[in-house]
Amino acid sequence: MSEINTKPVIPSRYFMVGGTFLLSMLVLVDRIGISVAKEPMTEALGLSDKQFGWVLSIFALGYALFQTPFGMLADRFGPRKILTMVVSLWSIFTALTGAVTQFVSLMVVRFLFGVGEAGAYPGMAKAIYHWIPIRERGIVNGINFSGGRFGAAFSLPLIAIVIELMGWRATFFLLGLIGIAWAIAWYWLFRDNPEDHPRVSAYEKEEIIHSRKSEGHEGKATSGVAIQSIVGSRNMWLAMGQYFASNFTFFFCLTWLFPHLKEQFMLDNVAAGFFASLPLVAGAFGNMFSGWLVDYIYRKGHFRWSRLLPAIIGFGLAASGLILSLFAQDINVAIIFLSMAVFGADMTLSPSWTFCVDIGKLHSGAVSGTMNMAGNLGSFVTALAFPYLKDWTGSVTPFFIIGALLNVAAIFIWLRMKPEKPIDFHLKTQNI
Repeated sequence: MSEINTKPVIPSRYFMVGGTFLLSMLVLVDRIGISVAKEPMTEALGLSDKQFGWVLSIFALGYALFQTPFGMLADRFGPRKILTMVVSLWSIFTALTGAVTQFVSLMVVRFLFGVGEAGAYPGMAKAIYHWIPIRERGIVNGINFSGGRFGAAFSLPLIAIVIELMGWRATFFLLGLIGIAWAIAWYWLFRDNPEDHPRVSAYEKEEIIHSRKSEGHEGKATSGVAIQSIVGSRNMWLAMGQYFASNFTFFFCLTWLFPHLKEQFMLDNVAAGFFASLPLVAGAFGNMFSGWLVDYIYRKGHFRWSRLLPAIIGFGLAASGLILSLFAQDINVAIIFLSMAVFGADMTLSPSWTFCVDIGKLHSGAVSGTMNMAGNLGSFVTALAFPYLKDWTGSVTPFFIIGALLNVAAIFIWLRMKPEKPIDFHLKTQNI
């Protein structure tokens, strides 16, 4: 196909965003399936709620520990190969979830499933750095993360129906096959750099390359010693702290919200799936609104506040929603406040990941992976804190109060973050 140096009607980079949107859907669909399958799975395997909490948390641990390594691999080998590899890996272990026969094998499979999923968002961050101009990164991150929320929301009632029709084991086999199909399509259609893609026009290539060069960090990432700069960055530690709080709130929706609503309000599987999906839909809109707000404030000339303000508003809404939900006696009122909490928590994602690209540049995969590692240590804590606190106190109130306090603390963390101050990788980068 010949290149034409005119502005395309629909830029090719938007088709790339379509692929990452679908990937984000797949990440959350595969992750939330086990929450819907809790009842038949625990009955078949003879698991207690605390054991099931460990199954949920071991995923988060594998997911957290391999964020930075996969981010560094994406920086070195590119998102085309790494995303193809990790999606194939976790899809295999998604399918194997349907083959487990006891607690230990389930723990091993879910840990390795988490290891595979760890490469998804750092790989996406690297693709965004290479393909998306800085003025569009907020909304692109918002769109991508909204894909995960829509995927999780729609799959809650849908997976409940599929489990009733096919059983929980066959459902996991089906989810694994869908992931393999995405991996094949991604490797076939995507290229690491737009300048290497035959369907990207000369006009768009010039536009994207000019945006990258304007940031002053064109070169080749060398991840062997990049970790030294990451660990020494105050910005990095602040990003990790606030993301811990964000994930503590959101991961509850992916793990315990479905069984919590089912038990507290005496719902059947499909009804519980429907109500549990609504906060996730709210989260999707929170992502898109925040992404739009990030780019809007940036275009107004307020670079730093384009990252800070959406996150601060989001954490304020998240804290308020968690506390107000404790006073709800009706399922509809409870869902309204929980939706408010998740809308707010998800408002923090676009500024957080855009912040990682701001300070990481060529090393955005490693930087975003490190932030996501800390966030998913929050997920690890959430998966265990909910059943243990409920067992120790006989109430869910302490869990929600802790979540609200973490969100308030994150507001003060964001006030100290500086997106205009990139991590110094000067000695770790080779110019080309």
